[in-house]
Amino acid sequence: MSAFSQLRLDGVSRRFGGQAALTELDLTIEAGEFIALLGPSGCGKSTALNCLAGLLPLTAGSIWQDERRIDTLPPERRGFGMVFQSYALFPHLTVRANIAFGLRMRRLPKEETRRRTEEAVRLVRLEDHVDKLPGQLSGGQQQRVAIARAVVFEPSLVLMDEPLSNLDAKLRLEMRTEIRRLHQSLGLTTVYVTHDQEEALSLADRLVVLREGRVQQIGSPRELHTRPANWHVADFMGYRNLWRGRVGQVDGDRATVEPSGHRLLGEVVGSLRPGVDAVVAVRPEDIRVDGPAETRNAMSATVEVVEYQGRELAAEARTDTGLLVHLRTEHRIAPGDEIKLAIDPQRLLVYPADASAQTDRLADAAGATR
Repeated sequence: MSAFSQLRLDGVSRRFGGQAALTELDLTIEAGEFIALLGPSGCGKSTALNCLAGLLPLTAGSIWQDERRIDTLPPERRGFGMVFQSYALFPHLTVRANIAFGLRMRRLPKEETRRRTEEAVRLVRLEDHVDKLPGQLSGGQQQRVAIARAVVFEPSLVLMDEPLSNLDAKLRLEMRTEIRRLHQSLGLTTVYVTHDQEEALSLADRLVVLREGRVQQIGSPRELHTRPANWHVADFMGYRNLWRGRVGQVDGDRATVEPSGHRLLGEVVGSLRPGVDAVVAVRPEDIRVDGPAETRNAMSATVEVVEYQGRELAAEARTDTGLLVHLRTEHRIAPGDEIKLAIDPQRLLVYPADASAQTDRLADAAGATR
């Protein structure tokens, strides 16, 4: 493994014709870190990974491994392992041969190739399947082969491009644990692309959230979960309630906002002044059902849709002014029920609105008075 202390992306940009897919990505990755590139489809995360792998040339910027510039090197000279979404296994080769393929291409001695291959097979727990072809394996087993092939030559960096997206829910959970276990046990440095915020939160040391090719926020899972930098990040990180409203009073880090006629108090993220538009963000699980009437941020609503999700119910309710509310609760509720809602001001985040806050996405969330 070619050890390094830092991998640095300086102003990495990529354009396709006149379209910017990635704009001035600055990121420093420490050896041993697990970094997740997160965002919706088309945000630039896979473009960033392919630039790092050498599969796409940079339009601007540079990539450094300590003091060595590597963006000018071809992919095979960067020494990175890569796990693809489609597994990309050779269908005519056995599990053992697929894993050993990269070592043979590097012309390692036979005994070293055998030793490393056996160790990789053991790490991904495929000892009973080494002589099978990929077509004889389950999706999870195929992904284990792909991971073993990526780590067998002890790369300085492992790149993973949505490796779990083709698996069912149960296998995704199992493979998440496996990937984190391998990362820790082998001391890997990993860059992982996903559109699944739960996956990123559970795996990564730091998350990089992208939108339209630009970084929106870099931080720990806790930071992004509890304090998204703007309402776009909040939207992607599970704050399903996004309500546009006019700012009333601002008192330090607290402000009142009036979406659809409801006067709500929350924590300010960014800079706000009275009279401007803002976006209020609240997680469904942070809305209490049957809160006391005297509580701040209290609302009455009618339940419209209920989904059973085990110990909890996920529901949509609408206030008498048309505000659509997404909530999660252990209370037994049903469509048509009248319920009282309350939100702790510390759990309600208030962001400056921007031009895109006028989109249908937010208008639908706010709900029109009916």
